[in-house]
Amino acid sequence: MSDDFDPDLDDIEKRMTGALASLRSEFASLRTGRASASMLDPITVDAYGQQTPINQLGTINVPEPRMVSINIWDKAMVGKVEKAIRSSGLGINPVVDGTILRLPIPELNEERRRELAKVAGQYAEHARVAVRNVRRDGMDTVKRADGLSEDDRKMWNDEIQALTDSAIRKIDEALESKQQEIMQV
Repeated sequence: MSDDFDPDLDDIEKRMTGALASLRSEFASLRTGRASASMLDPITVDAYGQQTPINQLGTINVPEPRMVSINIWDKAMVGKVEKAIRSSGLGINPVVDGTILRLPIPELNEERRRELAKVAGQYAEHARVAVRNVRRDGMDTVKRADGLSEDDRKMWNDEIQALTDSAIRKIDEALESKQQEIMQV
């Protein structure tokens, strides 16, 4: 085995874990019929000339299981935040009360649950593609390495594939868990 070659498996594993972490944050934004402040994370508002997350424009609270409230700090932003939430595709209609937006979370019907399960599947597929891209980069590094025997190349490729299989398995488990949570009535 060549002592001067190391494809940095720690970096490869870290990048694959990053794809899984990104997937989990995307899953957190999918609503499951229960109120969660993280469901507003992907929504940005055109505020002060740039796209700004809602949590930087006001205080987000979950006062009860089916309600999210946002206390907007700047009165001028209330309309923009309301418009951004309405157009976000979450299926939530905010109720404006001064500078406070109340977001009643409606019960999910069967059709909407199926749609959300499909969206979760798309998020998972994006994560799988990201993991496969990391695998490809790692295998390309092994392929370009000088002075490696065929056995060493195969050993490094097997190590990278084992990391990939583990990451894909974790993604599939996270997807299955999220789909069960979505379909739960």
